[in-house]
Amino acid sequence: MKKEFCIDLLHVSTCDTRMEMAEHAALKAGKAIISMLQSKSNLNIIFAAAPSQDEFLNALICQPGIDWEKINAFHMDEYIGLPGDAPQAFGNYLNRRIFKKVPFGSVNLINGQQPPEKECSRYTRLLQEYPADIVFMGIGENGHIAFNDPHVALFQDPELVKIVDLDPVSRIQQVHDGCFNDLDLVPRQALTLTIPALLSAKQIFCVVPGKTKAKAALNTVHKPIIEEYPSTILRKHPSAELFLDADSAKLIDENAPL
Repeated sequence: MKKEFCIDLLHVSTCDTRMEMAEHAALKAGKAIISMLQSKSNLNIIFAAAPSQDEFLNALICQPGIDWEKINAFHMDEYIGLPGDAPQAFGNYLNRRIFKKVPFGSVNLINGQQPPEKECSRYTRLLQEYPADIVFMGIGENGHIAFNDPHVALFQDPELVKIVDLDPVSRIQQVHDGCFNDLDLVPRQALTLTIPALLSAKQIFCVVPGKTKAKAALNTVHKPIIEEYPSTILRKHPSAELFLDADSAKLIDENAPL
């Protein structure tokens, strides 16, 4: 059973199961891609890399009618200093999950091994040359979007890509997700697309399953739109959709007005 509602400009869909949520989000995303390609020769899409996106990406690949060769792929954050072949690197995750499974027109990865300032400049130029049409994202346990953790999130950030020190909650989440065995192994810095870079896209699909995201989902919907709760800014985007399963929507349901 699916429930839908709007809060400010944000459209929210909740589904009973994680798989139902993923398939619902992928169906809508696939239709958006096909529709946009009717009026544009190419699309630029930014992808999130996290276990929360697994089912969605699997379902998206299976959507019929998508001309992947007309899509330029980007991603939204990367650790600084991990070895190039590290399985935890977000570029490697996306290669495994989608980038090497369908024939994209181009794949443009952030390189966390390059000097960070130089890589920020390079990727900024790419984003300027290929403005985002669609963003597929999640929300972190602390409400971050990409690695815009509360202490570094700027709704009016002057940069498109920046270096950030990771919030302890973000780093612990990587252990919770099974990406690292120990907190000491999680990098302390990353490169991230900023909030204006993400919100510049014409459409945003935000996929947030799981009980560990229930508080973040509740805050996204009910907290004031301030940088302390970075994901609340989605409520100001003219075409953003939030997809939840029963676990991530649990606190929203419990706090719904009678």
